[in-house]
Amino acid sequence: MKHLIDPTDLTREEIDSIIALAEDIISNKDKYNEVMRHRNLATLFYEPSTRTRLSFTSAMMELGGNVLGFADARNSSVSKGEIVADTIRVVDNFCDIVAMRHSLEGAPLVASHFSHVPVINAGDGSHAHPTQTLTDLLTIKRELGRIDNITIGFCGDLKYGRTVHSLIKALTRYEGIRIVLIAPDELRLPGYIRKDVCDRLGMDYRETRHLEDVMGELDILYMTRVQRERFPSMEEYERVKDSFVLDPAKMALAKEKMAVLHPLPRVNEITQEVDTDPRAAYFRQVGNGKIVRMALICSLLKWKDDPAHVMPEHPEYFTDPSLHCHNTKCISSAEPVEHLFRKCPDGSVRCVYCDALVG
Repeated sequence: MKHLIDPTDLTREEIDSIIALAEDIISNKDKYNEVMRHRNLATLFYEPSTRTRLSFTSAMMELGGNVLGFADARNSSVSKGEIVADTIRVVDNFCDIVAMRHSLEGAPLVASHFSHVPVINAGDGSHAHPTQTLTDLLTIKRELGRIDNITIGFCGDLKYGRTVHSLIKALTRYEGIRIVLIAPDELRLPGYIRKDVCDRLGMDYRETRHLEDVMGELDILYMTRVQRERFPSMEEYERVKDSFVLDPAKMALAKEKMAVLHPLPRVNEITQEVDTDPRAAYFRQVGNGKIVRMALICSLLKWKDDPAHVMPEHPEYFTDPSLHCHNTKCISSAEPVEHLFRKCPDGSVRCVYCDALVG
């Protein structure tokens, strides 16, 4: 069975087929009005969400299906101490597919180990957000007409931004990708992403602290919020904050066909004056999110019993009672799950659930 827990769970061919189906839904929406009739989507949202939860709900309803679940874990048996493994084994009796958002990193992966229906990771802590990644890829395709052979700049919080981490992983499936990482030192892309993904797979990337220096090179600018609370002092934040605000002056340096993406919500990292620029694609991106989730739901249920579409094998995973993940936001630190680890090419060991360095 196929789940979507991490962007790398999908092959290049599977990603392309989902995007192609999404484009067909856009062109022939009436054809898909009843394809999920009598099917149920369970939305298990353990932490607050507006855009993602409503996007999944709207997607399933527009396919003619039904939606059940909860938007606040306090209104579920979780408040009584029920663990993820037990919740999923109950809920999968009532639905055909599950979308789960959880504050604990690795929770959707645990759910997939016990579920009899496909599980979609709708965001687990700061770890991964693969349906936002599919949204991003569809938006890039619609804005530029291609995904291969582009230069994409990631700007802002690259350290904690799960959407950035997920999209970089997915872009490794494509050819001719050049990445520019634009962030203050405090919010650089984590070393394990640079080493395990970019360096290991030979991605063309470079780092800079100044957006103006690279605007003219970019086909896509992916903005994220520079979070004030991530800095050790207000002085440090004040020193760098204006370098990572997109305004008309910076847009004037960009290509005519460049597109600006943002996972939203926006705070002050893109001024409202940019909204009227035809290259501002972030609100179109929201609409693409609903469509790509429609395509994903259809695809996962179509692939459910197809042996050609299964989860990738990970022979490098292992258990070791002497090892422990110390990330307090990892599900292995909060619930009784099998402790799984993987050895990286550089010899380091990381937790399978949250990618934290172990040891």
